[in-house]
Amino acid sequence: MNYRILSFLLTGILFAGAVGAQSRRPNIIFIISDDHAYQAISAYGSRLAQTPNIDRIGREGAIFTRAMVTNSICGPSRATLLTGKYSHMNGYTLNEKRFNTDQFLFPALLQENGYQTAWVGKWHLGSLPRGLDYWRILRGQGEYYNPDIIGPGDTTRMEGYVTDLITRLSTSWLDVRDTSKPFCLIIGEKATHREWLPDIQDLGAYDSKDFPLPSTFFDNYAGRVAAADQDMTIDKTMRLKEDLKVHADYVHSGIYNRFTPAQKKAFYDYYENKISKEFDTRHDTGRALVRWKYERYLKDYLAVARSMDRNIGQLLEYLDRTGLARNTVVVYCSDQGFYMGEHGWFDKRWMYEPSLRTPFLIRWPGVIKPGSSVSRLMLNIDWAPTLLDIAGVRSPEGVQGVSFLPLLKGDVTRWRKAMYYHYYEYPQPHHVYPHFGVRTERYKLVRFYGPSDSWELYDLVKDPDEVHNLYGHAGYEKETAELKSTLKGLIREYKDREAEKILEEKP
Repeated sequence: MNYRILSFLLTGILFAGAVGAQSRRPNIIFIISDDHAYQAISAYGSRLAQTPNIDRIGREGAIFTRAMVTNSICGPSRATLLTGKYSHMNGYTLNEKRFNTDQFLFPALLQENGYQTAWVGKWHLGSLPRGLDYWRILRGQGEYYNPDIIGPGDTTRMEGYVTDLITRLSTSWLDVRDTSKPFCLIIGEKATHREWLPDIQDLGAYDSKDFPLPSTFFDNYAGRVAAADQDMTIDKTMRLKEDLKVHADYVHSGIYNRFTPAQKKAFYDYYENKISKEFDTRHDTGRALVRWKYERYLKDYLAVARSMDRNIGQLLEYLDRTGLARNTVVVYCSDQGFYMGEHGWFDKRWMYEPSLRTPFLIRWPGVIKPGSSVSRLMLNIDWAPTLLDIAGVRSPEGVQGVSFLPLLKGDVTRWRKAMYYHYYEYPQPHHVYPHFGVRTERYKLVRFYGPSDSWELYDLVKDPDEVHNLYGHAGYEKETAELKSTLKGLIREYKDREAEKILEEKP
């Protein structure tokens, strides 16, 4: 039997049971944050911070421990969410372009099938939304304080902290929606994107905590040409003034000029009178300075995440208070993973695990068994078909992902054994070579191209930190041949002509 047909039948049975129990189609709230690392979420065992409200979604539903993205970068990940397609198929391979909304978008199909649809917060696709009954989006990347909010026909500057405002806009729409229809609300969080400006109430929230350096922090990148030639280290790339707010420019900076006097005073009192003075007193150089930058990075990053977790808690309480929780699917995920100092880095982009893996937690009362954990390879191309499946709507032809609802019923017999990845954005920002590759349960094979053709092979069981490139090493000939065959098959399956051509010219 065709896998897609089988998946549809199985998930149809699951959906039918849910409808029988709840008598109507479920609502959907899909929260997608920006650059939030699974290493910073306590549900994933993080020792960096506690995220009780995000954890609650997984505790009352399921957590995916191998959720992966197909192109680890912000805009393309959102385009994949909307289309269920790889970047080369939906046309949005890298940031700061214009996404073509004249193609299949899952919210538009839900709208056609009786759902009210809405998007609030970060959109970041260079075009205006389509297929939504309501939308209020951030301008571009958005601002942490007093952001410009774009709606149909107007742009309004709203005073306040962006995470609070996104929650307020979301619940305000839920208050006035058409209650005769189910709804799908996508909430695009600005957090935890660079330059990590915390809410005033969270300034200094982690100042009393010391964070140990990751074991690979001072990586020498031996045997990895691309990793040695990047521009994304905490040491050299992270900026003291702009990123860490050491002697920030409160007069000329566009970021701070949009602050109210009270907001600017709070930032000045904390960053100038405390953090900058600490920096000046220490006189750190060399590795001591890099360690200090790492500590400051984590403290600001986690303070930003603290506000987001608090707001997610407020949203869950709203669902409880209004009775919506009983028939609302809630998803929390990030647009990709992020580096918390592994390999000395911040940012994302690579096919290495910290940026490839993304958090993904889902709650569906009465359907998903609380406390479930799924370890199979699930991809962001699967998000759109799954949301459609939840709503009882068939995915159209051309969607490359599949619904993962069978995994939640324990059916893994026909699930993928390998996943395909392709990253494009080069040379700026961060000078990460374009690359594609394949990941299985145990191995990862990556092909870098462009300025330098090179291969990398990792045994994820023996080398989970991915520091020992085994490509070309004796004893791995069989694994390499099998992975190359799998990679070529996935490239053909997903119709990636560019990658196919590269392998034909330089196998």
